[in-house]
Amino acid sequence: MKKILLIATGGTIASKYTQEGLSPQISADELLEYIPAAAEFCTIDTVQPFSLDSTNICAPHWLQLARLIEKKYEFYDGFVICHGTDTMAYTAAALSYLIQNNRRPIVITGAQKPIDLAITDARSNLLDSLRFASHDRAHGVSIVFGGKVIAGTRAKKEFSKSYNAFSSINYPDIASIHDDRIIFYIDDKDHSTKPLKFYHEMNERIFLLKLIPGIDGKVLDALFASYDGLIIESFGVGGLPSYGNDRFLEALDHWVSAGKPVCMATQVTHEGSDMDVYQVGKVIKERFPVLESYDMTLEASVTKMMWALAQSKDMSKCRELFYMTVNHDLLFV
Repeated sequence: MKKILLIATGGTIASKYTQEGLSPQISADELLEYIPAAAEFCTIDTVQPFSLDSTNICAPHWLQLARLIEKKYEFYDGFVICHGTDTMAYTAAALSYLIQNNRRPIVITGAQKPIDLAITDARSNLLDSLRFASHDRAHGVSIVFGGKVIAGTRAKKEFSKSYNAFSSINYPDIASIHDDRIIFYIDDKDHSTKPLKFYHEMNERIFLLKLIPGIDGKVLDALFASYDGLIIESFGVGGLPSYGNDRFLEALDHWVSAGKPVCMATQVTHEGSDMDVYQVGKVIKERFPVLESYDMTLEASVTKMMWALAQSKDMSKCRELFYMTVNHDLLFV
């Protein structure tokens, strides 16, 4: 019987109604009381490093979770993290970069409704997650939600209230879970020969800028002093507007001349960027050594830049790390 560590961090799954709205109130041990069937296939220890609405979770918490798993890694067959849904995709991507080549599963789950309600997705999601974490073929960092297993770098919350909240973007689901059956669509565990590696730093000074029609390129200058890296969420397959002036070009030159990485991403959820298609993108890519997100999600692009820039401030090394495929995050370069 597999030994699993349940890591509770708060979120809707552990929330109760208060006069000020839902807030995390339910402990890790109390969560287990709602799924007694889990005892049939695994033994579970619990730990609760913090209890937060996931809106409040950021890089220091990701590092805290990674350090906790590193400390406990040799003592458990798998890990399940209960987490709020709003920033779950960021946490899953961040942990994919902080914990690489892990042969033991690290599963992140949560719910759209608290676990103590009569009608909720919480009990099925938590039971599915423990079942998946107990499977011999499970590995890596993934999200288990709504019967789907999604690579940690490919998940995006696409519905704010529905139970099928998460989708796998530009990549197939790893597996699906039906009752007590797990059906694998992708199984690469036996092909991974790289050694397990934990990382202990992330650079939080990364900004994601969403373009809107008519935006002034001088906004990049306003951000320069406060951030070490920039991701521009552009229109379509990627490019920068001119509006009859060179403000974006001048600001971009300032960033790259200072050795600060700039990545072009897209506001379109599916199919990724391709800056070579249109003049507004191609001239930027030819003139400046900008990065491009290609088929990566925004959550993966942001956390990967945080990770890469923390490992090296050398632009060529940062570029190499950014384009290295980690946990299925990047197919097209």
